[in-house]
Amino acid sequence: MSDCIFCKIIRGEIPSRKIYEDDEIFVFHDIQPAAPVHFMIVPKQHIASLAEADLGHQAVLGRVLAKAGELARSQGLQDGFRTIINTGRVGGQEVYHLHAHILGGADPLGPLLSHRVK
Repeated sequence: MSDCIFCKIIRGEIPSRKIYEDDEIFVFHDIQPAAPVHFMIVPKQHIASLAEADLGHQAVLGRVLAKAGELARSQGLQDGFRTIINTGRVGGQEVYHLHAHILGGADPLGPLLSHRVK
């Protein structure tokens, strides 16, 4: 998708603070970090959201999660981290290219959600 901001980052058209790249995924620091360490793991293949993923995407989805621990440790997150995949408008997705946020470096990270259902 040519106008997708993450596709442009992957192609090098928009600069990023890259952490890692291979044939399937691109990993970079979030430009508006919500924690001391905050980066994103993005499939190079444009998949709009987790809601659009299917069994044809299972290898790249597995790679995203399988690399999370190694990449988190490489960024100093030895004692744990939070993994978030926002999906759709209600799920808080802002960029419609599937991505996993990896956050850590604060103890504690704080509540998972800013409000609770009563």
